[in-house]
Amino acid sequence: MQNGTLVAAVDLGSNSFRLEIGRFNHGQVQRVEYLKETVRQGGGLDESRNLTPEAMQRGWECLSRFGERLAGFRRAHVRAVATQTLREARNRDVFLAQANKALGFPIDVISGREEARLIYQGVAHLLPQSDERRLVVDIGGRSTELILGCRFDAQVTESYRVGSVAWSMRYFPHGQFSEAAFQAAEIAAKAVLDEALGDYSRNRWDVAYGSSGTIGAVADVLVQHGAPPGLVTREGLDWLHAELLAARNADRVRLDGLKEDRRPVIGGGVSVLRAVFDLLEIDEMRAAEGALRHGLLYDLLDREQGETDVRSATVQRLASTFRTDAAQSERVSAVARMLFAQLQASDDGNDLEAHQRTLGWAAQLHEIGSAISHSDGHKHGAYILDNCDAAGFAQPELHRLARLVFGHRGKLRKLEGELDDESFVHQLVCLRLAVILCHARRTPDTEGLELAHRGDQFVVTVRPGWSAEYPQSAHLLREEVLAWQKTAWPLSLEGAS
Repeated sequence: MQNGTLVAAVDLGSNSFRLEIGRFNHGQVQRVEYLKETVRQGGGLDESRNLTPEAMQRGWECLSRFGERLAGFRRAHVRAVATQTLREARNRDVFLAQANKALGFPIDVISGREEARLIYQGVAHLLPQSDERRLVVDIGGRSTELILGCRFDAQVTESYRVGSVAWSMRYFPHGQFSEAAFQAAEIAAKAVLDEALGDYSRNRWDVAYGSSGTIGAVADVLVQHGAPPGLVTREGLDWLHAELLAARNADRVRLDGLKEDRRPVIGGGVSVLRAVFDLLEIDEMRAAEGALRHGLLYDLLDREQGETDVRSATVQRLASTFRTDAAQSERVSAVARMLFAQLQASDDGNDLEAHQRTLGWAAQLHEIGSAISHSDGHKHGAYILDNCDAAGFAQPELHRLARLVFGHRGKLRKLEGELDDESFVHQLVCLRLAVILCHARRTPDTEGLELAHRGDQFVVTVRPGWSAEYPQSAHLLREEVLAWQKTAWPLSLEGAS
């Protein structure tokens, strides 16, 4: 990425939507613009966990405004993610269909652990580098993320379904504050967070940092009332708790430093933060400048550079965990990528490299289900990818890998829904052909072998005599021709008579 390039991150949080625009300069991102709108989508989930029409409309209108600001940005330079509210929403696809159009860029729903990893990256990149062991806490609207890490390495990540919006709605309806309500809220928060005791015990970290949302709001209030800048202490929390009880209602809270959009959810946020302090034996917590949106920007840079893309390391880890044949995976990957390059020879689109990288990952993982079942390995492999926490991957990215792994062999009608996506079909045909050509688990002879897309069909061409040299490979290719005849993407084989 060239110095001076503008990059952007969009964070669709449960309480607020945020847009961060930065300029890349010698490995760092310098802020150009920051926009935040209180959308409070987390409060718009009904009892059936569907977003209400009003909540969806608020989100679409905000994203339309963000989209106007992002007009002209390259797709590779914008990353937009959604977190807990859309992880929960049953009708999220309805919201996302319009949201993608409003923003002008695809929005990825990320897992809780991926959110935690990105939060840590945002915090770590805006802190001085040291060998201190860090605990990072982010209390959002409907989830709380806990991370242990050192330098840029997030070593333990987890997300818990407890947050300022959810707890305010549940334990402080109509903004009413009472000692009994706070006690109930804190006990409930500890019950959810209780399993964190083992992984995040006091002897495993040196310094606690709080990111964004609730912790930043609390720090802002405390500094206005005599606390050191950017520091949240037990004493400060006790004082704030007493102030809320004295006010008795969120509408009556008058505290310097408390922003208006934070007032309705301060009760839930403080109760969760007090529970975290008690449970993890925290005496003081430093407010961090970095947050999810900053992590998105630095992750975007890693994706651009390729060799530092955390997704590649995740693929290697998955392959190792399920003991795939590394040599075979590399063979299939090399052949699939070669075929894809031939197929896309005249295409100079921006997504070409990204699609080829995804194809390579699918090839590396196509046998991960074989550890469970040889005959149904493709089914088990797809299930693993659809249900695992994979650092760096958004859920749609993992699902695409899962569908490629599912379809790398067998009948094609099982993928009927995906065969309308031309880029997916191109990846799939290359992966299936590569698996066939590498069937003997050795590097195949591909001299003179070409794949092209002519008119409405794929064409595989082999050199004269190739079929006689490799009769089994030729037989498998003819079987593959038959498989594609029943789709809208016919395949033919030339030179194999």
